[in-house]
Amino acid sequence: MSSLIDVILSASYLGIFFIVFAETGLLVGFFLPGDSLLIAAGLLAAGGKLNLAGVMAAVVVGAFLGNTAGYFIGQRFGPAVFSNQNSRFFKPEYVSQAQTFFVKYGALAVILARFVPIVRTLVPTLAGVSRMPFLLYTLYNIIGALLWGVGLTALSYYLGQLIPDLDKYILLIVAVVLVVSVIPIVLKFLQARKRAVKP
Repeated sequence: MSSLIDVILSASYLGIFFIVFAETGLLVGFFLPGDSLLIAAGLLAAGGKLNLAGVMAAVVVGAFLGNTAGYFIGQRFGPAVFSNQNSRFFKPEYVSQAQTFFVKYGALAVILARFVPIVRTLVPTLAGVSRMPFLLYTLYNIIGALLWGVGLTALSYYLGQLIPDLDKYILLIVAVVLVVSVIPIVLKFLQARKRAVKP
């Protein structure tokens, strides 16, 4: 975690922007720190090492532009990727399933995906693949970016102001957040496996 803090302090707001952009918009960025970055940056702002408004601006703009890039990547390359009938992971029927999903859960999918690691990297691309209306997607994208970028950063900043020396426990806090945020993914995976083994 100290290495993450060193990266944040050395790269500052531009580094935060690029990490968030890659993690929320590029499929290869799923391994990058998202929630942990915001928590650490908020606590550093509470300690006076970063400016809170600067952190929030970097996160919100990076999250919005990242999701926009992910949408266009899915829209541009999705049809070709999902056109192979013999593909195990990119079957054509997944596109129609994604379209049905976004019609039914569009707002919740785009907004709440912000708070779930890996999922927030995949949802923008799937939204583009399924041809979710761009203006509607943009509205949800803005709301999600604000709730995640401002909300999580402000919460960690507030806790850092409220509890002295909380930055010493960044590792523990981030670990708890990661476990809680990954629980829904694990549960869905286990449910899918259970359905798959049923005769």
